[in-house]
Amino acid sequence: MNATVCTLFESHYHYGVAGLTNSLYHQGYRGQVFAGHRGSLPSWTSSAKDNATLGWPGAKTMEVAEGLQLHFLPLDTDYHLTNYKPDFMLRLWSGVAKDAESMFYFDPDIVVTAPWSFFEEWVGCGVALCEDVNSPLSANHPRRVAWRRYFGSMGIKLAFREAIYANGGFVGASLANRSFLEQWVKIQEAMAVEIGGLGRSAFATGGVQLSQKLLGDLACFSRTDQDALNATVESWDGVCSHLGKPAMDFDRGGLNILPHALGSPKPWQIKPIRSALKGIQPRNVDREFWYAVSGPLISQGSGKIRMKKIEMLIAKMIGRFYAK
Repeated sequence: MNATVCTLFESHYHYGVAGLTNSLYHQGYRGQVFAGHRGSLPSWTSSAKDNATLGWPGAKTMEVAEGLQLHFLPLDTDYHLTNYKPDFMLRLWSGVAKDAESMFYFDPDIVVTAPWSFFEEWVGCGVALCEDVNSPLSANHPRRVAWRRYFGSMGIKLAFREAIYANGGFVGASLANRSFLEQWVKIQEAMAVEIGGLGRSAFATGGVQLSQKLLGDLACFSRTDQDALNATVESWDGVCSHLGKPAMDFDRGGLNILPHALGSPKPWQIKPIRSALKGIQPRNVDREFWYAVSGPLISQGSGKIRMKKIEMLIAKMIGRFYAK
């Protein structure tokens, strides 16, 4: 299958892009990774060369390893990047990735830990999604009811499918299911009226944060793109294939294929020993990240990588005697 991978980043999340790309390579992915970004590129991308053949202003390409290319695509959108995912995927499919049979979006704080062949098989089951840590939301949960009322007033009908509430950090779609992304864009554009524009999100960085009134647990769109994603599941007439919470390492058991570093600190920011002394152990995603950054892309010094691995071993020992 001709598959394409993409991600979005700005600021220090470039470290996550390197870890994600390396983890894809380790799991057998060969092809192209398209990284949309705002701001200047970090020093570890110095070997990236201008690539006018992509037809994307300012595009640069790095040869990561044999069979794997990383393309950096500057963005001019005023959307918060968390709200730009379906638009970015569709723009790629209409241009630089027009030959892709399937497309996968990963947040840059995810590490891939399952063979790539699994993802290619999974996307044949429907639009690939992972259950969020805040799932489930029952059929008549106030947020689901609020979505139905809000979108219904705009002529968009939602119908309850299942209680799983999907995480917005990963989406995989085959070309046959491209209409899911088109519906997601439509849902987000309708949502924008309520939240004050798609430059707003739940996050304090990268745009304008939602007002306190819109951030409550029962607020209709407190998680913006993620709420829109789940409303899309209810308004689209195709098939989605959900994996449970263990897929992103939000729960024990089952498949753990793409551990996702929710919240802060991110894996590249952790101080393992200091955290262990507070009773907080390194997460699986922290360990997987520091394994992935060893190569083929080098975004961290070898000495720092060795030290982080040692610190996590020490933190693990501390955790045997002291944990929350």
